[in-house]
Amino acid sequence: MMLILASASPRRHELLTQAGLTFTAKAADLDEDLLPSEAAAAYVQRLAEEKAQAVWNAHRASDTAEDPLVVLGADTCVVVEGQILGKPTDSADARRMLELLSGRTHAVLTGIAAITAKKTVRDLDITQVTFNVITDSEIGRYISSGEPLDKAGAYAIQGYAARWIPRIEGCYFNVVGLPIARTITLLAQAESDTPAVEKV
Repeated sequence: MMLILASASPRRHELLTQAGLTFTAKAADLDEDLLPSEAAAAYVQRLAEEKAQAVWNAHRASDTAEDPLVVLGADTCVVVEGQILGKPTDSADARRMLELLSGRTHAVLTGIAAITAKKTVRDLDITQVTFNVITDSEIGRYISSGEPLDKAGAYAIQGYAARWIPRIEGCYFNVVGLPIARTITLLAQAESDTPAVEKV
């Protein structure tokens, strides 16, 4: 199997490496805007598949029977109080997101998709994350560090923001950006000869 990760995320790169996989990374250049009335689960699953499909289309010539090409796409968002939070557009947007998360429990959703010449398989992971109350000065200090600016929901659970998170329910690695156990299962499904089964 020749595996390509359709993502420029260093967190996803680190997680796949940690899991012992050999792969290359190729980012997909896509419009990641939310569609009208699109639910969060549908949004991350659509983007994961679109990223994987774009990279598959660009590298399909590399696919051979001896070394089949598998492209893995992923997308993560945060949902709090009914609002879908992607990556902040600037510091003010990061502050808005962190103020929303402060003192609440939110959901982190990651859609994953794997594409081969024969099929596309998809999955979704959801983790509940609880934040303590964050003061204005703490939010300002965190934003000035630059860490929140390229993260869904404007925080990294594996970084400074860990100090505000007393509890999670679900997969920790999903919050980092890739639910590893589900991803390994998905890649095995992509490589198998059994037909794809749609997730409900």
